[in-house]
Amino acid sequence: MGDWEMGISRRLLLQRIGASGGYGAAYSAMRALGLLGAFAGTAPPALAADAGAGKRVVVLGGGIAGLVSAYELERAGFSVTLLEARERLGGRNWTLRDGSKVEMVGEDTQTVAFSDGLYMNAGPARIPSHHEGLLSYCRKLDVPLEVEINSSRSAYFWAEGAGRLQMRQGVNDTRGYLSELLAKAVSRGALDQDLSVEDKEKLLPFLRQYGDLAPDMSFKGTERSGLAQPPGAADQFARARAPAAFRDLIGHPQIGSTLFEDNINMQATMFQPVGGMDRIVAGFERAIASPLVRGAEVTRIRTQGGRGVQIAYRDRASGAARRVEADYAIITIPLALLARIDNDFDKEVQAAIASVPNDFSNKIGFDAPRFWEKEQIYGGLSFVGGETGLVWYPSNGLHSPRGMLLACYGSGPRAEAFARRPLPEQVAMARHVVGRLHPGHEADLTNPVVVNWSKIPFNLGPWPRWGERGGAQEGHFDSREYRLLNRPHGPAYFAGAHLSQTPGWQEGAVCSAQRTIAALAAQVRDRSLTGG
Repeated sequence: MGDWEMGISRRLLLQRIGASGGYGAAYSAMRALGLLGAFAGTAPPALAADAGAGKRVVVLGGGIAGLVSAYELERAGFSVTLLEARERLGGRNWTLRDGSKVEMVGEDTQTVAFSDGLYMNAGPARIPSHHEGLLSYCRKLDVPLEVEINSSRSAYFWAEGAGRLQMRQGVNDTRGYLSELLAKAVSRGALDQDLSVEDKEKLLPFLRQYGDLAPDMSFKGTERSGLAQPPGAADQFARARAPAAFRDLIGHPQIGSTLFEDNINMQATMFQPVGGMDRIVAGFERAIASPLVRGAEVTRIRTQGGRGVQIAYRDRASGAARRVEADYAIITIPLALLARIDNDFDKEVQAAIASVPNDFSNKIGFDAPRFWEKEQIYGGLSFVGGETGLVWYPSNGLHSPRGMLLACYGSGPRAEAFARRPLPEQVAMARHVVGRLHPGHEADLTNPVVVNWSKIPFNLGPWPRWGERGGAQEGHFDSREYRLLNRPHGPAYFAGAHLSQTPGWQEGAVCSAQRTIAALAAQVRDRSLTGG
């Protein structure tokens, strides 16, 4: 049988499958027959300018995934309409400035009262240098970036009852003690089965250098951990501070924070947009010509048996009911909200959407004079554990009179307990921790603003807890539900950071959107195989 005859046979087969089982069955058959290519989520799909000619797409949700979808589809010739329930775009990409309103379910509305020029990134606040997808849009959209100082060795880790320790001392004293222990083990022959004589001859000098050990291979302290006396004029010689006790180091509840910079997503260099994270959103707004409908709360989704989509929404300003019809939909609405919207998805899809619980995350910011800079802290974080998590120092506006100090950033079970507390109590707890880190400066903290993401309308959480559905951690999520929602369902596609391996990062939203756009374009290109 020739290629032409094989093509006709496949076409007839797929037409019959499509006629009896709908597009979903035909789509699965095309995948099984290898007629559709694999979709990558690492770069924008290379789509012809007329790839979507005559096709309409409605994008539900105006976060980063929705904006990437609208931007790319528009450039591929699709007719695009984006619906966003809020009056602002960006989703979790949200920057608070003087006059901003923070509405939370069950709480009084807060009005931000920061000093001129100060801002707080209520959601994402840093971009790793290897998040090339997001950075590529910053370049395309002319969004200026600056370095985000993600770590300062002058900052601290602290815990109630364990005290405060400067990060540089925690890191370098721990390294010194462990180097000494390993050197002793090597010298005593404890590792002779694992190391050759040549290995030992190379390892011991390295350990002496790595841990800054004395000639007898003991750790007696190091200038790397800080100076009791800095070098000065004439005979003012540098003198290292006394080392912390090894027992105190390894017993400190926050000792794990010394590994913070080793996390692949926390390694230098980090970036932030000049003027706030929402400068990225503003870049997309400038670049997208398609309708971006704000205040549009989706109330009903119909996929009409694979014959296109019909979306009903409420205009939140007027209360009027409206409707949009399209050939396809890209749905970026968070799963916890999507589960509440009337839809005609298959029951297994509905169950998958409803099955994933949301996580919790909180931030509290204060307007304050830059007292931390007097302790040589310029950016970076102090780790305090508990319900408030950490204190994050601003990277921008160094040496200016005032800065926005993030006195709480916590996620997970402890954040859930914290969010249940009254807002004044949350503020008091954050203020207390700053006072323990920087004694005497509690009163310098003014104009607090609290963001409990579990209470933010149209989010009700920062990201889903995929780890409870399969996979151990970020980068390794996998479950039947996760895979199901990453597949097209007739003309409906789901996308968003919550359907990526990095749900807490904007890069996840970019990758998910790009993968979805490629899949949708492939469906448009190949649908003729089913007679659709």
